[in-house]
Amino acid sequence: MFDLPKYGDGICLARLAALLDALAIDRAWLQRHSVVVTGSNGKGSTAAMCAAIGHAHGLRTGLFTSPHLFRFNERIQVDATEIDDDALARLKRQVEAAIAALAKRGEKFGAFEALFALACLHFQESQCDFIVLEAGIGGRYDPVRLVSARTTCVTSVDYEHVALLGHLLELIASDKSDACAAGGTIIYGENCRSLRPHLAEFNRGPGRRSLFVCDEIAVGNETQSRSAQQFDYGFGGRQFQRVELNLPGPFQINNAAIAIALFLLWLQDEQPQSALSKTEAAIRTGLRNVRWPGRLEIIRREPLTVIDVGHTPDGIRQALRGLTATHGPDDWILVTGASRDKKADEIVGALAPAFDTIICTAAHHKGTEPQAIAAAARRGNPAANVHVAATIADAVRRSQEMARAEKRRVYVAGGLFLAAEYATVVKGGRAENLDFF
Repeated sequence: MFDLPKYGDGICLARLAALLDALAIDRAWLQRHSVVVTGSNGKGSTAAMCAAIGHAHGLRTGLFTSPHLFRFNERIQVDATEIDDDALARLKRQVEAAIAALAKRGEKFGAFEALFALACLHFQESQCDFIVLEAGIGGRYDPVRLVSARTTCVTSVDYEHVALLGHLLELIASDKSDACAAGGTIIYGENCRSLRPHLAEFNRGPGRRSLFVCDEIAVGNETQSRSAQQFDYGFGGRQFQRVELNLPGPFQINNAAIAIALFLLWLQDEQPQSALSKTEAAIRTGLRNVRWPGRLEIIRREPLTVIDVGHTPDGIRQALRGLTATHGPDDWILVTGASRDKKADEIVGALAPAFDTIICTAAHHKGTEPQAIAAAARRGNPAANVHVAATIADAVRRSQEMARAEKRRVYVAGGLFLAAEYATVVKGGRAENLDFF
């Protein structure tokens, strides 16, 4: 997209602020219209749900997420429509010109910073009423901090990007919390509850309010089926019974609870006169209609083939529980792999015990060698029948043939690149043609 390194030279906040000013992006406007989503797992789903609620409420809604799965344009959407190629090219030229002018002062930008600025420019030109921005990494030094959003969330906390964020969950949660403006409100997912004493003290100085799913935000009566989930919801004196959620996996209820609270808090600040009946209808419609690919997504019915893009150990375990809760635990063939920069042993070790047949492969993009994955699978489940497929295309062919012959189902998990490439090959494409950032 941009002829720049992924990240710029050092902390980006000052030079990115200069870039936003050069592009005439009104940061006060951006603050009023935005909420920010941070976290280790569940950011994309939560952001998509929150945007779907805003869109169902009749608001022109912008959504910025990362990474993409199949097409770069997925990252920037208005009213669930990806930015088109012409607008992307035009705004790219505009951002590049501004960067070139600032570079004369010695500023060294990264591609992610440039993309964030482009997204903000697109949302401003589109006159969005409501904007949902997903953080890239952390929150303290991520571009989203410049928004100074008064309503943010931390969906979950897991060990990821520890070289930057820290080797303790308390440090990781603190970094992500710093995306919120002083005096704002942070909504924390259920798995952050054990960190509550630390987070209460951390947020005391800047005067931020902390709300937790399953404490201040009530969730109950969860039910799952293959077609949908339902749950009861309570927050701020509002009670919504039997809310239906389209996305599969029990862990998505936590994300939905956060998304609802994000929207309710933003609406309370910006449109306090909005009718309760209209808001409840928007919540129900948005969650019933939301789509978010790659999260326990069915990509083929015969044989049933499900992919998941989770790539942290906790995300892997959550998705596996979601798979068995939704579709049952039996008759699965696992196709697995992990990226070279991830904890392959821990990821494969979390998956292997649940499967008696495992096909180990390597994504074209950053995949760990299949033999190393196979060794991890055998350590995790010595009784499993472990196969090695040199490429994603080979893994697709072998898993689909085996599933049809044995009347079984296929689960693809272990990493984002693995799942996206597998889905691409199933649909007739080539993994080599995907371009990730």
